[in-house]
Amino acid sequence: MCGICGVFNYGNSRQTFDEALLVRMSDTIKHRGPDDSGTFVSPDHRVGFGFRRLSIVDLSPAGHQPMFTPDRSVSIVFNGEIYNHQVLRKELEAKGYKYRSRSDTETILYAYQEYGLNFVHKLLGMFSMALWDEKKKSLVLVRDRIGIKPLYYTVADGQFIFGSEIKAILQHGSVSREPDPQALDAYLTFLISPAPLTLFKNIHKLEAGHFMVVGQDGTLRKEQYWDPVPVGDQPTIDVDGSPVGHSPLLQEGADMTEESCISTIRSLLKQSIKDRMMSDVPFGVFLSGGIDSSTNVALMAELMDRPVDTFSVGFKDLEKYNELGYARQIAQQFKTNHHEVMIDQSMAFDFLPGLIYHQDEPLADPVCMPLYFVSKLARENGTIVVQVGEGSDEQFAGYNSMLRELRFYKTFWKAYLGLPRVAKSAIYKTAEAYLNRTQGYLALDYIRKGLEGEELFWGGAVNFTETHKRRLIDGKYRVDDSLPHKLAKQWHDEILRRDPSADYLKRMIYLEFKSRLPELLLMRVDKVSMATSIEARVPFLDHRMVEYSMTIPQKFKIKNGETKYILKKAVEGIVPETIIYRRKQGFAAPVSEWLRNEWSGFAESRILGSTLVRQGMLNQDFIKTMLRSHNEHKIDAGQNIWNLLNLALWYDYWIEGKDV
Repeated sequence: MCGICGVFNYGNSRQTFDEALLVRMSDTIKHRGPDDSGTFVSPDHRVGFGFRRLSIVDLSPAGHQPMFTPDRSVSIVFNGEIYNHQVLRKELEAKGYKYRSRSDTETILYAYQEYGLNFVHKLLGMFSMALWDEKKKSLVLVRDRIGIKPLYYTVADGQFIFGSEIKAILQHGSVSREPDPQALDAYLTFLISPAPLTLFKNIHKLEAGHFMVVGQDGTLRKEQYWDPVPVGDQPTIDVDGSPVGHSPLLQEGADMTEESCISTIRSLLKQSIKDRMMSDVPFGVFLSGGIDSSTNVALMAELMDRPVDTFSVGFKDLEKYNELGYARQIAQQFKTNHHEVMIDQSMAFDFLPGLIYHQDEPLADPVCMPLYFVSKLARENGTIVVQVGEGSDEQFAGYNSMLRELRFYKTFWKAYLGLPRVAKSAIYKTAEAYLNRTQGYLALDYIRKGLEGEELFWGGAVNFTETHKRRLIDGKYRVDDSLPHKLAKQWHDEILRRDPSADYLKRMIYLEFKSRLPELLLMRVDKVSMATSIEARVPFLDHRMVEYSMTIPQKFKIKNGETKYILKKAVEGIVPETIIYRRKQGFAAPVSEWLRNEWSGFAESRILGSTLVRQGMLNQDFIKTMLRSHNEHKIDAGQNIWNLLNLALWYDYWIEGKDV
């Protein structure tokens, strides 16, 4: 796991760069790689790479980056892990390639030399990378299939600039700090800016499952090489790690039974856990006590001859948020080396400046705070690699909200859409006065969507709806076309293009893989864990598992009102049933309570005093009403306030240069 950055001066502009710039860029992301650093500048000074290393595989100097082919025709900086690099190494050695290290980075270099851009289909893992091809005078950037690792870029003054984090890009003198109004509008809805946008105008993030080639004249060619729902013969990786054509697992299709599904899930999970134990440094598990993290512990324990190191976090002042009892149950049953940290509002408050710094752009998920402290706990105890449970709820329908949306779609939505417009308009007008008065904007937005012919489901983390934003954002600052709606329609259309028979649950899951999962959930894990210099791996998001899970019919994912049904059946006998079938609590943080109490005055002053409010972009009266209603327990607007507080603190620090 590492931090990468670089510059390609394709325009031969007078705004040249030198090694000192690359050092400054890489130093801003030192937390991603405190063990080693390196730079590369091409002989003509048109291309340069910077690198920070967190040593995990091949700890020797032979794993140093930037790394080069023996003839120096291809250079690479790489962030991530390739779990099947040993399998690929044998294949490449048989073709005559001579290795100088044990690192997976060297395998990527030779795979690119041998297979060209098709090399991405050979890789099993999580990665973002940049390769400079000296012969073709082109720069290749790649982000992994699911979007586990980030990669940002911009173009300024004839130069292409990239980095693992935005703060590295901002070190370049040609890059301005200007907010993007369209991304800001989408952030208010999705808690993040959807790829390829960021909150910084003209700075973009490469989408999951895409590569980009920057030609010698600066031409950008971006292509999608993988999707959760394949069309045609999408190349994949077999269970043993070797590249194959279309996955044999996907051929079960209509013949899939509950028993075959359970067997395949178990097989894929065990292989995925085993693959992600590849490490030359200590590794462990973040243990919440839920089904996903408990499965990680149980399957790791089967493969280890020492206790699994487990790490949990709890809250000192609000016990109802804690799941420590369940985590301790798993730790005791599997005899783990268990560690816990307890935090309170003052510890979380003191971390706010660090949170704003490490996020680069707002990720309005309160879980970032406890995640930071459990990551810090792991690092302090000498654990460098951890396995986490992200991605399971998305692909196996583990959220009660998914069940609610599905029932709403079946019982009300289709019938509502079938009404004449005059009837829908009457329903909206009747509901509007009451729901505005009671601040029931989410319910009102559902009715509005039906009236305006929009899709019901936009994602699993919609915060400020379009109905909210009509009151929150001043009219002259509103974007002409709703980006959230445009994206929701685009994703719904795409899944139906790929699978015209896709049921509504599959469509919802597909949307999660297009936005919330890669850009919110996985970015919170990446940014916060890397802030403490540890690497987080996500076994449930092995792309072989995702490809298979997307073929599992709805009747196996939700059965008799039981969410995540098929995964729960698959881990019976592996995890205690008291864990499997307990009421889902979810990993959360008590920001609603903190924002009503200790943080109330701070949040109000920073939000209402922000430039966005003072200049009239955000409606002061609407925000004051929301803050007052939350403090008086009339509504729970904790997530909305957290969303605005993150935005205000980000704007103050990153745009205006003020202290948090």
